[in-house]
Amino acid sequence: MGRWPETIRWARRRDRASCTVLYNALRFVPRWNGPILRTAFTVAPILFGLDKFFHLMVNWDKYLAPALSNPLPFTPHQLMSAVGVIEIIDGVVVAIHPRLGRPVVAAWLLGIIVNLLLIPGFYDVALRDFGLFLAAIALSRLATRYDPRPLLWFAAKG
Repeated sequence: MGRWPETIRWARRRDRASCTVLYNALRFVPRWNGPILRTAFTVAPILFGLDKFFHLMVNWDKYLAPALSNPLPFTPHQLMSAVGVIEIIDGVVVAIHPRLGRPVVAAWLLGIIVNLLLIPGFYDVALRDFGLFLAAIALSRLATRYDPRPLLWFAAKG
């Protein structure tokens, strides 16, 4: 019968058929979540990174905390353009190797969260980005399980 979770293993005999259907439906969930998260963390950073240059979706400059932008020698728009380049690179890295891109995405999202917490009125966006941070951690767990390459596979010898 295969390996059954404890709650299903001890099901009564008359419930065995319905438990089998439930088990077969749930055992494929991780296989679907990996490609969904990988696609999301590839497409979203690339689109948002490109939009940092064109401001078609939103004016990204308003999401930069004044406490971070005022001491810098360049304008908030120039800084957000640099952020856009980094986000595009991050999306490409996740597409090529999600295990390597995950720590970059997670660290990047933590930086965004700290930035948003410095701006009054953007706490809801910071909370949303915390959810994205948790999804990046989930992608890491799935990539670790389903990607056999080591973290720095391109640097491995042999």
